[in-house]
Amino acid sequence: MAGLKDKRGFIDKDRIDLSERQSVEYFMKRWGVTRDQITAAHRKVGRMTKDIAAELGKKR
Repeated sequence: MAGLKDKRGFIDKDRIDLSERQSVEYFMKRWGVTRDQITAAHRKVGRMTKDIAAELGKKR
């Protein structure tokens, strides 16, 4: 699933890559959470968006 356009191509909406600032900012705005919350959930459950959303209590 291609989504947002990044300088290097399209941001993958199925996985969150913490090194891509635009990807992290997109999900920060979408879910209304901070970068630290996304980072903590990423470390705990992995990089899949649906798993991080479930950890944060957000709907996918």
